[in-house]
Amino acid sequence: MADSSTATFVLIHGGGSTSWDWHLVAPVLKGLGHEVVAVDLPIEDPANGVGEYADAVVEACAGRPNLVVVAHSWGGLVAPIVASRIDAELLVFVTAMVPLPGEAPNDWWAASGFSDLEASESEEDQFYNGVPAALAEECTARGRAQTGERDGEPSPLKAWPDVPTRFLLCRDDRFFPPVFVRAMVNDRLGFVPDEIDGGHMIALARPRELAERLHRYWTELPR
Repeated sequence: MADSSTATFVLIHGGGSTSWDWHLVAPVLKGLGHEVVAVDLPIEDPANGVGEYADAVVEACAGRPNLVVVAHSWGGLVAPIVASRIDAELLVFVTAMVPLPGEAPNDWWAASGFSDLEASESEEDQFYNGVPAALAEECTARGRAQTGERDGEPSPLKAWPDVPTRFLLCRDDRFFPPVFVRAMVNDRLGFVPDEIDGGHMIALARPRELAERLHRYWTELPR
């Protein structure tokens, strides 16, 4: 029987990125007694869509106990598909996109209200505020081309998974601003998001605080 004090955190990165985004969070989670699976989504293959991205995550965590699915940013479109295909104990969105069942990724931007926002800062400032310069540069260098050729197709998510769900809003996020996120989460998930200091790339800016919050979410689950 699996030890209920130990979770397997399944970490899903954002768009155009890699599992490296979680490289500072993973050792903290391990130090708290957990297992970690961080997956590189197969985003560079134009034959793949969100369903295939989810398949890659499901395959990577097969046979692991006490699964907690954690998604950052664009990875939020993948996470509920994963949670609907595995025996997940918890689903956590970290300043992430929350899809509706059947919603095409390309449709999220307008349907969520994000397209109505006006950006007043550079993309670098929107994403990397609070991140040490060397980490920001390495993250950018490690970025991958995400083809998105199938992002116009409806999501294979048929219904929201019956899994306890948390949303962590980043108070200093300049890409998904708190005012937008609170409204989006209330509209799509029906609850008020939790909050933490930090910008959009919180896993690089405040990895310990993020890991400790994820650990707390696990310990707060009813047993």
